[in-house]
Amino acid sequence: MSDSLWQLSASQASALMARRDLTSEAYVRACLQRIRAQDGTVKAWASVDEAGAIAQAQACDAMPRKGPLHGIPVGVKDVIRTKDLPTQFNSPIYEGFQAGEDAHCVAVLRAMGAVILGKTSTLEFACGGQFPATTNPWDAARTPGGSSSGSGAAVAAGMVPLALGTQTGGSTIRPAAFCGVYALKPTWGSVPFDGIKGFSPPLDTVGFYGRSTEDLVMLAQAYRLLEDEPIILTRPLRLGICQTPLWKQAEPEAALAFEALIQKLGQLGVEFQPVELGPMYADINVWQDVVMQNGGRFAFLPEALTTPQLLHDDFKAKLNNHLGLKGAVIRNALDQIDRCRMHFEAQLDTLDGVLTLSAPGIAPLGLHTQGMATFNRMWTALQVPCINVPALWSSAGLPIGLQLVHRRYEESKLLSCLLSLMPHLDAQRNPWSQT
Repeated sequence: MSDSLWQLSASQASALMARRDLTSEAYVRACLQRIRAQDGTVKAWASVDEAGAIAQAQACDAMPRKGPLHGIPVGVKDVIRTKDLPTQFNSPIYEGFQAGEDAHCVAVLRAMGAVILGKTSTLEFACGGQFPATTNPWDAARTPGGSSSGSGAAVAAGMVPLALGTQTGGSTIRPAAFCGVYALKPTWGSVPFDGIKGFSPPLDTVGFYGRSTEDLVMLAQAYRLLEDEPIILTRPLRLGICQTPLWKQAEPEAALAFEALIQKLGQLGVEFQPVELGPMYADINVWQDVVMQNGGRFAFLPEALTTPQLLHDDFKAKLNNHLGLKGAVIRNALDQIDRCRMHFEAQLDTLDGVLTLSAPGIAPLGLHTQGMATFNRMWTALQVPCINVPALWSSAGLPIGLQLVHRRYEESKLLSCLLSLMPHLDAQRNPWSQT
């Protein structure tokens, strides 16, 4: 069994540990062995301290169990500060930088007994500049998506069962879609962003990656995001269908796969209603970009003042307001987003969730791109929770992300919806099934 331990999801491993049929050390060693075998190609990790991870696991095995995350290894995106590993932001300015303290989201994991396995690769400062070397585990010629590239790829390649990411545009959900893993972007503000290099405060959100719905439930419980315990619903599901204002940008194969799933679920008794977004949403992605880029006018000022020679031109342009943003434009963007949010959430009273696409299609070829956030920006702007489900597939067997959305603070409903849908979804594939 030891040769296959790395294939266990976090929830499976947790159950075995609770019965004392598995040690944290054995599970962590299996993940580290998988990293050694795969990361030469995938390049998902910015840093891994094998001895430190094993020591954490041994300490977990020697103490009373703290809860479901006890002894479970987690990867942490390298814009999130950790006290015992470098936090380098994929920037030459912070090469070898040791923060000496944990971000809020990491401190929660440690308090729950999780093992911090390492730091995962990211787009520079998670918003521009230097790209990571990370490849897609399904096809090394394709992008894993970004900016949480390493987190999505590490979970997809079986190197770690759980990982933390962030999202300001589409940086959690898009890598999950391209890499074929589960991911949750919670309600904005529900997980404090303390200790993370930010870009745009009205948008920046911590994100979670896992190998199963149950893994996402474990993380949501750890961060106190659930009002009620997620359950499998016994009544027919009521789902909204949202073809966003940019639906024409969906690749034909993705749109057809989405339509086929709707037909299948309808035949199984799922009830559907359209979620109309109308003309008022036509520019919502533009407004999101205005809010996001406005954050860039201030986020990198310390680096510009102290090490301007090492600051990438992307960030200098943002600091210099390269879009020429004015206060009236920014206020309008924020006000229009608020109006859309109230309109959207008013339609969800009787719905268990809203179905849409996570990305326009499969991961694009080339590591010069991280793909388009076409079907992420609006949901980030609206600050609502989103889940990526690896449940749609191309004719070549590559993942196409299915996205579940609900109104703010409805993570419990969203996860109950997903648990209820799971028996009807083709979500069991993985890129290591033949390795």
